[in-house]
Amino acid sequence: MSALRVGVIGVGHLGKHHARILSAMAGVELVGVVDRNLGRAGEIASEYGTRPSLDARELMGKVDAVTIAVPTEMHLDMARPFLQAGVPVLVEKPMARSLDEADAMIALSTRSGAILGVGQTERFNPAVAVAREHLTDPRFIEVHRLGTFPERSLDIDVVFDLMIHDLDVILSLVKSDVESIDAVGVPVLTKRVDIANARVRFANGCLANLTASRISRERVRKIRFFQPEAYLSIDYAAQKVEKYTLDKILGIPKINGGEVPVTHEEPLHRELADFVDAVRSKRQPLVNGDDGRRALALAQAITDKIAASA
Repeated sequence: MSALRVGVIGVGHLGKHHARILSAMAGVELVGVVDRNLGRAGEIASEYGTRPSLDARELMGKVDAVTIAVPTEMHLDMARPFLQAGVPVLVEKPMARSLDEADAMIALSTRSGAILGVGQTERFNPAVAVAREHLTDPRFIEVHRLGTFPERSLDIDVVFDLMIHDLDVILSLVKSDVESIDAVGVPVLTKRVDIANARVRFANGCLANLTASRISRERVRKIRFFQPEAYLSIDYAAQKVEKYTLDKILGIPKINGGEVPVTHEEPLHRELADFVDAVRSKRQPLVNGDDGRRALALAQAITDKIAASA
């Protein structure tokens, strides 16, 4: 089988890891990297044995697929020519800066038949995959995603930067429509919302309480699920799952459980491997354009609530 020719557009904080993983992936040829900083593109290209460029259009006709890891405001402009040409695209989260732009990308994908994937990386976390097998009917979900002050992604609210990871995971696990949203958030160190809390109620009665912060002293990435007679906890960063269940022995309630085995693997590697396989197999990726839009829509609804309460 001939190598799948892939280009990476944007090789900053995240895109450099796209280049690293794809350059070493079996059956893939990294044909080029693009960045508006030619020095940066040259540095990454030299490290991973490919060609640098300032202009994504130079990849046209030379690639079978591209991944896009540029600032959110540029996603549609970078993706458009490739989707129009029928070239599969994986765009990092959030998939666009507005629902209109997300809809435009989906429409382009539908029209040309080009695969459109969205990089909601936590969906590919091995701990999430293991926990999914044990979740039956979550009634309450508690999320804490706390980070230290970053040097990037300050052009978007913390809801789009951090909370959207968990929104996507929850939407993939709770098979019910969102019924109501309550949310608060405040700017602290930037003009954007830096810390936010949202309570999302689903039509089936499930309630998700999410807190996201990029101004914390410690880094926390945890999500907890409570369902009838069972409790599951995921530590995303440690890729650790714990499960506890209520058993009744001779009528006496007893809590049993502990850590559930998880095979550790880099989520971004799993994300890119899924995209490459989707392109080869001509199937939908695990997180497609519709999934990306759904997470974006919920994030937008939460930020709208925050704005209304300010």
